[in-house]
Amino acid sequence: MPIPQHAGPRLLLLAALLAPGLAMGTSKPGQAKAEVDPMEASLAGEFALQAGQLPEAARQYLQAARSASDPVLAERATRIALLADEDALARDAFKTWQSLAPAGGEAQQMVAAGLALRAGDKRASRRELRALLADGGKGWRSALAALFGAVGKQQKLVVAMIDGIVDDNLLPDDLQAWLGFGGLAQRLERPALVDRIVDEIVRRYPGEPRVALLRAQLLREGGKLGEARALLAGLEDAAKLSTPLRWSLAGEYDALGDSAKAAQVLGWGAQDDASHVQRAMLLDKAKDKTGLVALYDELKREATHPNPMRRLLLGQLAELLERYEDARSWYANVPGEGVQGIARLRGANVLHAMGRKPAAFDELHAIQSDQTLDEDARRDGYLLEAELRLKDKDDAGELDVYARGLAAFADDEALLYSRALLWERRDEIAKAEADFRRILVISPDDVNTLNALGYTLADRTTRYREALELIDRARVAAPGNAAIIDSYGWVLFRLGKPRQALDHLRHAYALQKDADIGSHLGHVLWVLGEREEARKYFEEARKIDPDNRSLQRALQATGA
Repeated sequence: MPIPQHAGPRLLLLAALLAPGLAMGTSKPGQAKAEVDPMEASLAGEFALQAGQLPEAARQYLQAARSASDPVLAERATRIALLADEDALARDAFKTWQSLAPAGGEAQQMVAAGLALRAGDKRASRRELRALLADGGKGWRSALAALFGAVGKQQKLVVAMIDGIVDDNLLPDDLQAWLGFGGLAQRLERPALVDRIVDEIVRRYPGEPRVALLRAQLLREGGKLGEARALLAGLEDAAKLSTPLRWSLAGEYDALGDSAKAAQVLGWGAQDDASHVQRAMLLDKAKDKTGLVALYDELKREATHPNPMRRLLLGQLAELLERYEDARSWYANVPGEGVQGIARLRGANVLHAMGRKPAAFDELHAIQSDQTLDEDARRDGYLLEAELRLKDKDDAGELDVYARGLAAFADDEALLYSRALLWERRDEIAKAEADFRRILVISPDDVNTLNALGYTLADRTTRYREALELIDRARVAAPGNAAIIDSYGWVLFRLGKPRQALDHLRHAYALQKDADIGSHLGHVLWVLGEREEARKYFEEARKIDPDNRSLQRALQATGA
């Protein structure tokens, strides 16, 4: 998992948040002092937020907003309360926000719609969604976001609202709007509603290739692979004239399991480095050696000029074809200082693949100590060596790499993160936690690390409340992230709240079809007695990744 760059200084964030409160909270001579100091309340809210105590953070920000008459703080209190699933507090904060900014516009309308949906208030939901859709412009995006946000709590009401929007012809004459609502209906697994939307799209936009792509996708997901393929075949002539359509068509062929055909489609028309790289990946996925050879020969003919990226790609193609001497030659002749580190790292990888392991490690050691290379390349030398030691099942060597790497790059986040994952794989959870926490000392708002540590504590220990606080901090930073929503659902399950967990896991799976999420969803359904549906998700997870560790644990725990 990639490590984000360092977050900005927290003091600057606090200063920006507290500035309105500082200004408005200063009493002039003769004025009565406010009961709540907005600066103190804002600071308390920020500390509670950093600790993952979302309800307390929302309450403190709401107090600060009222004391300072600050609509920005009221909005923040509202959004944090929504994330905390504190609907009563969210409604209270929202009223304050509305009173301080009566002309709140689309942002307020979207929150109003979300609150009505979460409360199960059909009449208010219809009214607020209609208000968003009334202008015929881009309000549909906010309406769609409000509906998405209520999927976990009020799925039946969300479906009813979409039904009503389609019945009353409230969507604008915008293909993206129709596709967006159709996509939500599809994720909610409502085929009849999807068919209605698709029929309307076809009526409105006859001959539009994106509509045919949508229909093919729906047919594929319904198991009608032959019909889906026939629809895609009818788009091939148009795809030869349109690069965006060509990429979309290739993606759909790949989803059908025909990666070789996808690579063929991408080969039509003008080519660039992006299409060449994608074709190589698809052909490798299809295990199509003939196609890889043809692509390799095609690129060799165009390699008369020293294009660094092209030569790197040729080296990687040669690697895939196990033409290791050719690969080494391409990497050795990559020009330009900016990519020298990448070329040398790939060259070391080739030596290892050839069985020349001592030479590979010698080259990696040389990269690690070469001060003419940039820091990322030298640091990546340690990461690659650790990966190769793992392949060799050299446990002591792998640990030694991280020790040397962290001695050279003290507290490097990528090295710490990778070592934490190593400890987790080995069931040394205390050591994994120590490395994750070192990252959080450096970058307190690192979303990946907050989520990884929270999930690890939820999954591998009984420290569920602590896990929940960490995951909540990640949710604040990335509320629509499927992996974080999955972690939140999983920790709720571990806290003994399977019904609440189910809502969030369904939401996560609607956002991203993933083996971990599917395994968690199946596990919770099994515990709730919904065993047939649980088996469905276990099977889907198995198709995505048969060796998935979450799946293996779920199957062992349930006996499914």
